[in-house]
Amino acid sequence: MNSRKKILIVDDEQLNLDFFDVMLSKLGFIVEKAENGHEALEKVKHFHPDLIMLDNIMPKMSGWEVTKTLKGDPKFRDIPIIMFSALGDVQDKIEGFELGVDDYITKPFNFSEVLARMRAVLRNRELLGQIVVRESRLNLAETFGANMKTTVGDFVKSIDELDAAIGKFSQNAGTVDKNNLDGFLSALKEKINLVRKNIAELDGHMDRTITEWRDLKKNEIEFQALERHIRKSMHQD
Repeated sequence: MNSRKKILIVDDEQLNLDFFDVMLSKLGFIVEKAENGHEALEKVKHFHPDLIMLDNIMPKMSGWEVTKTLKGDPKFRDIPIIMFSALGDVQDKIEGFELGVDDYITKPFNFSEVLARMRAVLRNRELLGQIVVRESRLNLAETFGANMKTTVGDFVKSIDELDAAIGKFSQNAGTVDKNNLDGFLSALKEKINLVRKNIAELDGHMDRTITEWRDLKKNEIEFQALERHIRKSMHQD
């Protein structure tokens, strides 16, 4: 781990809370504990955990109810949750996943397996976060490219208007020394043609860049689908 991850342990059994507190703290995690669902929701607001280890079967407020509350709040819905339960029924696991649980472990558990699942969930969440950041960067780049194309279009329009004005001026400049005027107009038109060439090259480069950005964006979407498939496969027994 590049940084110390904050883990919130939620369980109504003090023995489990103390066990995870000791074991995870020794491994470098920052641990906070909650004895019930209501306390867990308060701890989430102030502790902002990177991962919640949540017991499902608790009095007053079940793990499912805690999950529903967190997943319904935009500020906390992205916090990953690993749920513990003494229930081994497949339907119970499916309901947990549908609520937004990232992984599901049936008691009694093996700590080595729990630790491996924790690290896998944290890695996956970091990867998803990187994808979101990359997606945002691609969107910004695409917007920049579109704005640049608009700017170039306006620039071309200005050059066209300047060219037309020069032509009109040329037609009405009979009183000006023709040799000097012709030299001026020739040099000016040469510069305008050079600008046009540069703009055309820039426009072509932006077209290619925008196409590449769109291709990257498609690949990112496909990669997200692959990541969802990997995460689902990790939940299988």
